Formats: sequence, structure tokens, C-alpha cells
Amino acid sequence: MAIILTLHGPNLNLLGVREPEQYGNETLGSIDTRLFDLANQLGHSLSSLQSNSEAELTNQLHATTADFIIFNPAAFTHTSIVLRDALLAIAKPFVEVHISNIFRRESFRQHSYFSDIAIGTINGLGAEGYLLALRYAHIYLSGVNNVLWTCEKSAN
Repeated sequence: MAIILTLHGPNLNLLGVREPEQYGNETLGSIDTRLFDLANQLGHSLSSLQSNSEAELTNQLHATTADFIIFNPAAFTHTSIVLRDALLAIAKPFVEVHISNIFRRESFRQHSYFSDIAIGTINGLGAEGYLLALRYAHIYLSGVNNVLWTCEKSAN
């Protein structure tokens, strides 16, 4: 059984009421419930934290014993060298998740301080992106960590 940590950045506590045309109607509580259920089905332990505080997220990263991280840095995506440095320091595999497609939004939202150090990014797929990230974590933790290479090899 692996330990998976889900971190939700600022303003994600307002999901379901905040800009539903951009972020949908599902609440963070509902997303977390779906994640906990799927983690249980896959045989993993999951913990989740949402914070509007960069310091709290950083402290959680420093203290984590997780084997894998699912991270939606939200607005910190475009600003937080502190969180980037924390992720580099702990050297844990992670997937960056965004509910909206950051590349279809304002130009200042199209830069991420995390994408180049993440295993991968999922954006624009709504709340389902979290579940896809969890499914990928399961594959990664099962030892099949080069899925693209495996798919390309199979196609040839």
C-alpha cells in the first residue's frame, strides 16, 4: 500500500461556487471523496490538504511521508518558487493538476513553475483530472513508470 498526498492550492476551497463556468460545479469535498474512494479501491492510502497559505503547503511538503503527490498549485502555479524548491528538496514524484486549461486562459496563467519538474501535467479536464492523476500514480507506483515508452514500443 502506497501513501499518496493530494495538495490543493489557494481558492480551491471555493470550488462549486467560484466561477463555475471555469471550474465546474463540483465541490472540493466531493472531489476528495471521489479520490479517497478510488485510492481505497486501488489499495492505497490517501491524505488531502487544501490551503490558501504557501507556508502551510510548504510545511506539508517538508513533512510528508507520501510516496507520490498529486498537486494543484492553483494560483501558486505562476508565482511560487518556494513551493517549487520544496518539491525539488523532497524529490517525490508528482503530477501537476489543473481543473481549467491554463493554456486557454490569460497569458500570465500560461507559465508554470512546476511543469518542468513534474512527471506530467493534467489540465483542462475538470475534476476528472485528479482521478486520472491518481490512476497514473497507481501505475507509477506499481513499477510501470515509463508508460509512454511502453505504448510507443507496443505501437511499433
